[in-house]
Amino acid sequence: MYAVIETGGKQYHVEVGTELAVELLDVEPGQEITLDRVLLVADGDEAAIGRPLVAGAVVSATVLRADRADKVISFKYKPKARRRVKKGHRQEQTILRVTDVVLNGKSAAETEKVASEARKTERERLAEAAATQAAADATLAATLATKAAAADAAVASADAAKKPARTAKASAPAAGKGKPATGKAKPAAAKGKTPAPDTAKPAAKRPRAAKKED
Repeated sequence: MYAVIETGGKQYHVEVGTELAVELLDVEPGQEITLDRVLLVADGDEAAIGRPLVAGAVVSATVLRADRADKVISFKYKPKARRRVKKGHRQEQTILRVTDVVLNGKSAAETEKVASEARKTERERLAEAAATQAAADATLAATLATKAAAADAAVASADAAKKPARTAKASAPAAGKGKPATGKAKPAAAKGKTPAPDTAKPAAKRPRAAKKED
């Protein structure tokens, strides 16, 4: 629901929650005021047009603060007369926030509140469903982790039971391998024949031939 109001000689398009700057009003910040010059009220496909005002239509607003608009420059001059006048002006304003639009007892603020509660209820329902699903997932994860830990413990116990048997088999002597030798090893020289000593006499040396004298 929205409305078109008139204040300070100007028209404004407003809804619930709209903040607007109007011409200066004799009000205090935080004060609740009623704007009764309502020219049009529209609610969905229905619209009430005033001639000039809509009967039974009221717009409520809260005064936020007093403020001034942006500076406007006014410049005047006269040609060929050396006259130049420059002035700045900031218009005084009142900042309002629209709190409700009422037409024939129907309040836009109440309608918005009901819709907001419905949206909030839907969000809470979705959040509750999400929390339930998260709790179920956490429970399933814990169960799977417990089963995995039990399986790992069983495998570790089986390995620990098999390990001593393998150690005992490895340390026992193998059957049928023969007895260890008790005799003394023969020296390596006894295995081969020693060559006989050379007893032959050395050959006699031949006498040298005498030199011939000339």
